[in-house]
Amino acid sequence: MEPQNLTGVSKFLLLGLSEDPELLPLLFGLFLAMYLITVTGNLLIILAVSSDPHLHTPMYFFLSNLSLTDIGFISTTVPKMLVNLQTQSKSITYVGCLTQVSFFYLFGCLESLLLTAMAYDRFVAICRPLHYPVLMNSRLCGLLVFISFSISLLDSQLHILVVSQLSFCTDVEIPHFFCDLPQLFNLACSDTFTSTILVYCASAIFVGVPVSGIFFSYTRIVSSVLRVSSVGGKWKAFSTCGSHLSVVCLFYGTGVGVYLSSAISSSSRKGAVASVMYTMVTPMLNPFIYSLRNRDIKGALRRLLSRTA
Repeated sequence: MEPQNLTGVSKFLLLGLSEDPELLPLLFGLFLAMYLITVTGNLLIILAVSSDPHLHTPMYFFLSNLSLTDIGFISTTVPKMLVNLQTQSKSITYVGCLTQVSFFYLFGCLESLLLTAMAYDRFVAICRPLHYPVLMNSRLCGLLVFISFSISLLDSQLHILVVSQLSFCTDVEIPHFFCDLPQLFNLACSDTFTSTILVYCASAIFVGVPVSGIFFSYTRIVSSVLRVSSVGGKWKAFSTCGSHLSVVCLFYGTGVGVYLSSAISSSSRKGAVASVMYTMVTPMLNPFIYSLRNRDIKGALRRLLSRTA
């Protein structure tokens, strides 16, 4: 029987990570704990930065925005998955699916651009230390965040436009725990060649440009640090970049790893399991990376917790 195009699809079915009923309570508890840890950790970072005048600097301004982005990123997918696990329902409405796609790419692109802005901040701090207060003023920092959000919004709306042009068949089962764009392409009855090319071109721009910016910044940083004569000076310069570089490697490394494994593996379920790394694990680990490796953040958190105790 030929599949019938349905121009008015009302819902999709998210198959999730497992269909084993005995695993569902375990998965619910695990992902609820990860979600609460992520939200709490990132909120503590935001509160620590906003409440401590010593942290009112460009680097921590970008960090607080990154933490807010991480909360939005994980909140795009996990709450719906937790509801489906608890109610043992797999459905998500068509509008809900489009909303997930929109916010997923909004916060994903925003995180990428904020990491680029933070790399530029470290570049100016290390390579142009005397001009740092002038170059990285509050007006420029606010402008960088605004531009990052505007570009991310454009990226998300582009993906929504692509999805809204697709026609879907009677098979509306998505072998994932959220509405992943490649999976929606697989379900579409209409020709997806043009849409796929458009998405790949957009990804090359919205991902390639930030990665190039980060790579350029760290190339200049390494070159500048290697010219420092003292070992202590080199260590101090590199230590200010350690947390940011760890987060960059974690964010891009897990994202690229997941999509490469999805391209190699024929199992969609394995790809869904791998997606947990960059949709949940990365936002959860970011606060720990910045707090454990940063004395200023640890001191601000201690003062914040002592005032609330």
